[in-house]
Amino acid sequence: MSASHARTIGLRARALLVGATIVALTAACSSTPAADPAVPPVPASTTATMPSRDASPSPASPAASAVVITIKEFAFEVPATVPAGSMVTVTNEDAMSHTVTSSEAGAFDVTLAGGATATFRAPSTPGSYGFVCSFHGNMTGTLVVT
Repeated sequence: MSASHARTIGLRARALLVGATIVALTAACSSTPAADPAVPPVPASTTATMPSRDASPSPASPAASAVVITIKEFAFEVPATVPAGSMVTVTNEDAMSHTVTSSEAGAFDVTLAGGATATFRAPSTPGSYGFVCSFHGNMTGTLVVT
């Protein structure tokens, strides 16, 4: 191979490298923001049923035990009381992901993407269950199970 031919190949290789770098930088600077690495991605809709503390059946019918927790503007809107063992629907009206994580390990824990809805079963033992968004520690609430 002649020196002239080798130089031409070297220049083409550099041109390809520069072109690839420009494409990569353009993609990195696009208008689409990168995902927050501190908040793991979650599916748009999540359903989780946490195990009850005991095997006793739910005392309320599904219609009588309809319960909704709403997440809006980084705050929880929680009903005054929840029947023991009832299904709880959580609606996340924020664009950010949130969790509803019981302070008592294993009582309940759901993760929701922005705009998503999830369900979990309230504990079967009456009492007050504090909870938090594990992504945003200033978001707290209490689920009062009767």
